[in-house]
Amino acid sequence: MKEQAVLTKKITKTALANTLEISRQSLYYQRKQPLLDEEVKRQIEAVLSDHPAYGHKRIALELKLNKKRILRVMKKFGIKPYRPHARAPRKQEDKGKAAVENAVNIYQLLCPLHPHIVWVSDFTYLKYPGRFIYVATIMDMYTREIIGIAISRFHDKNLVMEAFMQAEKTTGTAPVYLHSDQGSEYTSDHYKTYVMAKQIVLSFADKASP
Repeated sequence: MKEQAVLTKKITKTALANTLEISRQSLYYQRKQPLLDEEVKRQIEAVLSDHPAYGHKRIALELKLNKKRILRVMKKFGIKPYRPHARAPRKQEDKGKAAVENAVNIYQLLCPLHPHIVWVSDFTYLKYPGRFIYVATIMDMYTREIIGIAISRFHDKNLVMEAFMQAEKTTGTAPVYLHSDQGSEYTSDHYKTYVMAKQIVLSFADKASP
């Protein structure tokens, strides 16, 4: 009877936490949304550290997240971009111009006849408990094979550089053309200098035409 009384005795959260050697707070249900919002906040701040004037739409494009979500998190944490002084509007003929020419379209190489003629690069994100993980890939347009991959907590030039260098190591060669969108990771001086030093032609998709 004494053993049954001990077993049926109510165990407090404090006693259970002490028994399991964990914090009492961890026994309570924690909503995932605040944790994800904190993670998105860190990602937004990382983008703004490199591009202080980016608004929520441009940040959403950089992070490849929904713009409404970015705006909500920015409002929640009071995050505001730097507003530069007004400048002269761009010329009408400059609208939609790429930072570099879209060589893949110019030379009609959408269907290369051999491997290692055109490599294309992009990155996306994966949801992980309470955070995001970014994955960058390199694909050969002829074989449609992923030949380079890199994973990181943050998307930056190091992420896309690592994917490209792994593709070089995997194949033992380099492409004639390397195509991507106009994300800041791909237009950074460090990335362009490294790639172009290998006599590779950089090609960028037109703006708003990924």
